[in-house]
Amino acid sequence: MIRLIASDIDGTLLQNGAEEIPPEIFDHIHRLEKKGILFCPASGRQYTSLRRLFAPVADKVPFLCENGAVVYGPGSPGPILSKTVMDRRLSEALCADILALPGVEVLISGADTSYLCPKAADLEDQIRWFLGNRTAVLPAPADVPEDIIKVSAYCPDGLEAVREALFPKWERHFRCAVAGAVWLDFTLADKGLGVQKLCEALGISTEEVMAFGDNYNDVSMLERVGRPYLMEGAAPELRARFSTRCRTVAEVLEAL
Repeated sequence: MIRLIASDIDGTLLQNGAEEIPPEIFDHIHRLEKKGILFCPASGRQYTSLRRLFAPVADKVPFLCENGAVVYGPGSPGPILSKTVMDRRLSEALCADILALPGVEVLISGADTSYLCPKAADLEDQIRWFLGNRTAVLPAPADVPEDIIKVSAYCPDGLEAVREALFPKWERHFRCAVAGAVWLDFTLADKGLGVQKLCEALGISTEEVMAFGDNYNDVSMLERVGRPYLMEGAAPELRARFSTRCRTVAEVLEAL
């Protein structure tokens, strides 16, 4: 029996450049709720950004945010059910390495604020208006006034060189993940841990969870749950690892 559905957003619910959740997803969320099945957005995005995307159901669903580093329960706002904090000294050293790379920006995540130390004048506008994040600009990473739960490298000129520069050093300390076309994420948590923490809070088994994803930062979640679905457009390496696939999330929800 499925009691919880966790779904990635970018590349999974939002495909082909879409910026709004398909309306039928909200219909399915309401319908499944009546059957005792809870829906949970599971994303590298911030809580505020996810609540805006899911405005019609924002008070009714839990949110797995920042790649599992912070999990919120239903409510307005919902309670924090889990928060995985990064070591402060190592986080600041990672931020320094990111900022030292030409053309690469750093985004530092608190529980519900994105902290920026921008090189480009328009970075805050991109993060605030494109991602819908709550933002704050600071002189340096050391000025972040709360626990750091995720550090991200924004790589508008391409990921691979930045990945090669950062991952070999930092994968000894953090979980390192490709999180999209221009993002690399560093956390102590991952989506699999986030789902586990949510299940513990709800009193359900991970075997009772269905999950959808399309990228490498979804792997830990897909491996943890009882019924994983990989999107058909995922990388060949991921398609080789997950045999159950779908074209859209809606088509699977329709069958429940």
